[in-house]
Amino acid sequence: MYRIWLLLDPRRSLTLLFTLLCVLALFIHFMLMTYERFAWIAPATAEGPTVQEMPLP
Repeated sequence: MYRIWLLLDPRRSLTLLFTLLCVLALFIHFMLMTYERFAWIAPATAEGPTVQEMPLP
């Protein structure tokens, strides 16, 4: 295992790995938010408050 780290720079490798995992996590979260079943911020089926029209005098 140590021979792999002799070929690769550990700081660069771990930084690249961290960056790729963060991008993957953001992609998965945004993809799930587009589905109606998994939208936890603003569900598409939730109805907001309705405005009732008042008759004019």
